[in-house]
Amino acid sequence: MFSRFAHWASHQAGRAYAFVGAMVVILVWGISGPLFGFSDTWQLVINTGTTIITFLMVFLIQNTQNRDTQAIQLKLDELIRATQDARNNLMNLEDRSDAELENLKDQFSALSGVALEVSEAAKKVNES
Repeated sequence: MFSRFAHWASHQAGRAYAFVGAMVVILVWGISGPLFGFSDTWQLVINTGTTIITFLMVFLIQNTQNRDTQAIQLKLDELIRATQDARNNLMNLEDRSDAELENLKDQFSALSGVALEVSEAAKKVNES
């Protein structure tokens, strides 16, 4: 139930009318300042409201990011699985330890260096 609500709320919060609504609230608050004598209570209203909204939005953003990250990982896993020459042991890298990820990064850096050398050698052959 939370996931459906979070998806709906994050979708609504990202729309133009949500931004316009927030701007209207800020304008009304700002214009009402002289009416309330720019009192501490007047300032407290906007500070409390924005703090509560920010606090709740953090959870919506995190939920959305978690969902998006999971979807991207599943898509990448499918591409790895479907590619004949890909190393299937690279699937689910997000579950590996930092040391394992650093080791793989070093392997890919070494492969990148080799690929660069091969590319430069091929370029020299084509030039001559």
